[in-house]
Amino acid sequence: MTKVEAPSLAWQQYTRRVVGSFVNFFFPPVCANCKKTGTLVCAECAGRVVWLQEPLCPLCGKEMDRSAACCYACMKRPFPMQQIRTAVYFIQPVQTFIHKFKYENIFALAQPLATWMVQAWPSWQNPIDLLIPVPLHQDRQRARGYNQSELLADQLSKHFGIPLATNALHRIRYTQPQVGLSAVDRHVNMAGAFVADADLVNGKHILLIDDVFTTGATLSAATEILLTAGAQSVSGYCLARAKQR
Repeated sequence: MTKVEAPSLAWQQYTRRVVGSFVNFFFPPVCANCKKTGTLVCAECAGRVVWLQEPLCPLCGKEMDRSAACCYACMKRPFPMQQIRTAVYFIQPVQTFIHKFKYENIFALAQPLATWMVQAWPSWQNPIDLLIPVPLHQDRQRARGYNQSELLADQLSKHFGIPLATNALHRIRYTQPQVGLSAVDRHVNMAGAFVADADLVNGKHILLIDDVFTTGATLSAATEILLTAGAQSVSGYCLARAKQR
């Protein structure tokens, strides 16, 4: 399948591979959490990761005590996404790995972190036509140098052979970081933040990829824009889930 992606992505990835190979040769990797030499995620730290377990809410993917049509939260206020799933919980050592991945330029963590998403890959209710990473505002991406959700989505695209569209959704408004905001403030913060390319998403079953699911405000805002642009359905898949909602 042909990927629909930004022209610069392939060159950026090639450059990172070359630089990464050079650095790994002279400076063997260390675990991003415990600093043990050998790999970016050592076996001991990986063994401490807490995975989500069935039964899960069929809609939002939250753990439940028993199988049911959906959890109470989804019954009361369902998300616009058709389905949401996450691989692991956003607790230590996952919090440290994601922090290093996002804020300390350890973009090579994309591969081991995406591997957790591959291992937890759910059986989706609908077919998936397109993977779309939740975009950063161009100013934030320029400052950071990369979009962590895009790197995760690229790994999933390669593994599953699902097309990746990095230019189908854009963040047009610079938003305050969601960390520390209440659930209500998160939704207000994301209002009007995205715009979608109808030519790329019309009639498509879309899977949004992000790093952390907390209240669902970001995924919801992106989903509403994609559905307005003509997407057939939108689901969300995140690496980690905060223990909320």
